[in-house]
Amino acid sequence: MVSDEPQPLVALASAVQRPVAEVRRAVQRLVADYDGEDGGVRRGFELREVGGGWRIYVRPEHDELVRDFVLTQSPTRLSQAALETLAVIAYKQPISRGQVAAIRAVNVDSVVRTLVGRGLIEEVATDPETGAVLYGTTALMLTHLGINSLDELPPISPLLAGVDEVADVL
Repeated sequence: MVSDEPQPLVALASAVQRPVAEVRRAVQRLVADYDGEDGGVRRGFELREVGGGWRIYVRPEHDELVRDFVLTQSPTRLSQAALETLAVIAYKQPISRGQVAAIRAVNVDSVVRTLVGRGLIEEVATDPETGAVLYGTTALMLTHLGINSLDELPPISPLLAGVDEVADVL
């Protein structure tokens, strides 16, 4: 569970200081136990031999559930560009990519794709005049921020110098 790579029997035997044949039998018993053989409970994970070693995998029937969990619990941090883009969308939604790009003065296409991929923003409408896709934040973004609604976002104006000029842009 703690290794990123499948572990060969020799490495496992070395780690537990037991003969390879004994570790092979133990691994086979674990495989049978995890599969629910002999009347046991079939686990949501399996011990699988791949790439010359053994590794624990989620069972295929649980892939979607685990994928969704991992995506919502992703410990990776957002880049500065992603945070800035997310802030613009949170305060100005619904807003198009072009409008976000105009505010940030940089191309935001890849950042918007990243935020959509992480489930933090979503397509919420289409601009009737231009046909541009408009984006808004998701409930997942609120959860990550620990707030219940966008009304709980701090006001922008106290954070900015020259608020009157900046407020016109935002």
